[in-house]
Amino acid sequence: MPLETHALLDALNNVTTIPIIPFRNGRIDYDGHAKNVQYLMRANRLDQGRPRVLSVAGTSLIHHVEPEEQTRLFDIAGQVMGTEGVLMSAVAPNPIGTAGKLIEAQSRLKRPPDVYLIMPLGGTYDSEGVYTTFLDFARRYGEEYGARFLYYFRNERDREAVIRLLNDSPHFIGVKIGTGEADVEPFVQGVGHSAMVIWGIGDRSTGAAERGAKGHTSGTAIVATGVCDGINNAQRRGDYAAARDLEAQVHALEEIRFVNGRIYNYSAVAEAMMILGFDDVAPGDGSGPFNPRLPEHLRERVRAAVEHLADYH
Repeated sequence: MPLETHALLDALNNVTTIPIIPFRNGRIDYDGHAKNVQYLMRANRLDQGRPRVLSVAGTSLIHHVEPEEQTRLFDIAGQVMGTEGVLMSAVAPNPIGTAGKLIEAQSRLKRPPDVYLIMPLGGTYDSEGVYTTFLDFARRYGEEYGARFLYYFRNERDREAVIRLLNDSPHFIGVKIGTGEADVEPFVQGVGHSAMVIWGIGDRSTGAAERGAKGHTSGTAIVATGVCDGINNAQRRGDYAAARDLEAQVHALEEIRFVNGRIYNYSAVAEAMMILGFDDVAPGDGSGPFNPRLPEHLRERVRAAVEHLADYH
């Protein structure tokens, strides 16, 4: 049975963990993907027995794999998770017809995603088109398939259009902020109780939490769930000092990931997994489509950034 929307929103006030898709010789290692999902589910350190939220999204290189491969990845994730946790599918809306077909296919899985994250729109577009197109899109797939959506906000010019979308569509239940902390409060004020505002730029999320964001997205969870889960636990109890102490543990790795427009978002995480040598996760060979292995001169920086994280794994 799918989660009721109010239960889903409560569950999303959480850390959304993003395992990288492991590749070997340019091909997806599906067994490795299953291992990564198993680790994240097993290493749940959220307080009060809260469910794990898992998404294969941008950090994972979801943009760079074929639609049928995407559906297989979510099928495997759903099989591993079973009835536990919350599964978030990330869907790139270019082209919009392919996005719709993905939702149709994934909605038919034995264990379908609980919510769909609409990834940033590429190409030339008008903000009014964002509002009208996604309003119609959400109506169709919400009514036909019971789909619930989050919007990944990455372009500041679209702010008012996205706020209107969240207020007018019962199928869009939240927004992930991918621009900066300054956009948290306008969204919190603009959507009121119509939708949830979630931080979408990594574990350095406490400033956003203080401004009203609920939950955050973590690409480092596959390395150290103790950090990302601990940050969310601390934020939920209002202990922002403790949350910042934990953020400091992954600050150096986050700095490498997000340099120069997030150029090493994937490769730095894969390198960290390889350096630490855990046998319960699979980094693949450290590279993926459009993302070669981290340059050698940065590998020692990653080593220094993660050598203390083993105890948080």
